[in-house]
Amino acid sequence: MSSVHIPVVAAARPAVPSRLIVAMAAGAGFSVASIYYSQPMLGVIASGLGSDAQATGMVPTLTQLGYALGILLLAPLGDRFDRRQLILLKSLVLAAALAGAALSGSLPTLLLASLLIGLMATVAQDVVPSAAMLAPEAERGAVVGKVMTGLLLGILLSRVASGLVAEALGWRAMFGIAAGSVVVMALVLARELPHLAPTTSLRYPALLRSLAHLWRGQPQLRRAVFAQGLLAVGFSAFWSTLAVMLHDRYQLGSAVAGAFGIAGAAGALAAPLAGRWADRLGSHAVARIAIGIALLGFAMLLLDAWLPRVAIVPLLAISAVVFDFGFQAALVSHQTLVYGLAPEARSRLNALLFTGVFLGMAAGGALGAVVLAHFGWSGVATLATVAAGCSLVVRLR
Repeated sequence: MSSVHIPVVAAARPAVPSRLIVAMAAGAGFSVASIYYSQPMLGVIASGLGSDAQATGMVPTLTQLGYALGILLLAPLGDRFDRRQLILLKSLVLAAALAGAALSGSLPTLLLASLLIGLMATVAQDVVPSAAMLAPEAERGAVVGKVMTGLLLGILLSRVASGLVAEALGWRAMFGIAAGSVVVMALVLARELPHLAPTTSLRYPALLRSLAHLWRGQPQLRRAVFAQGLLAVGFSAFWSTLAVMLHDRYQLGSAVAGAFGIAGAAGALAAPLAGRWADRLGSHAVARIAIGIALLGFAMLLLDAWLPRVAIVPLLAISAVVFDFGFQAALVSHQTLVYGLAPEARSRLNALLFTGVFLGMAAGGALGAVVLAHFGWSGVATLATVAAGCSLVVRLR
């Protein structure tokens, strides 16, 4: 398939100012956090709207569905239009959707707002390629890693924040605060983020068709997607079943399960480290090391059967730190790798990578629930370990 793109000038770029890196990291974090706020609040949302638990469970489902659709259908637009304008427009619509959620008077209204939140939260997937575009080639991994730190902290800490705010002020207040935070984020990015020229003149249908062309023509991309997607299976299997296991085995509530997000947040430290290592050692080597670390963290969960009961929760926390560190380091390494494959298509490459990650997340959540029901927590640990092992095999090829 022939593609028309605007050549990217390979002139040396100046270092990205620290203030701009912080602004992009915050922008990525606050936007992606929007898709996770609802999860710890489902009980109070159901009570407040008078809906049953099963119907209310569609709120995070539609948010995740919107995000997946947004990655596939909207993220590629970053190659076609000025990313700065795209980021600001989507941020304002995201803030409006969050405000709509806060004002929802019925479950159908909240479900519609949730779908729109997911679609527009993909502004995070516009910010990260922007960082890669602005960074000098020798510092691309480090800059992407720093911005990803903000994104990952947004994911990991959003559940903790929403649980605390909802308990103190109610679920509507959390959505309202989230809307305000996105508006502030948009104002900061409007001041700090420069205009970013489009890198292709393809029309939208051709832009989407070019995704298939990139997939077929870039074996390095396919390997990165499969490796990270398999890691995501184990990652999601753990986090999607942890709260149920803690409740059933130890009668621990959602607050304790949410606190594990703090342990996992330590893994966000991996992002800037992995970025710097990728610049020095190469993305392939760092990805292999990172997957090995994640494999070790998942394998630690297999010790559950041989440890005394009092040691299980500390084991879970340590394991979460280790495998989360490996998962995030592998993700940044793979991003750094794919961004270098076709500079004119970074938004589309990013869309393909994260589509694979979210497919892995969805598969891990579904498989984790089935395995926990039939084989218990040891089955979930085995699933996560095997998935990480397969990821390492893919990366070693």
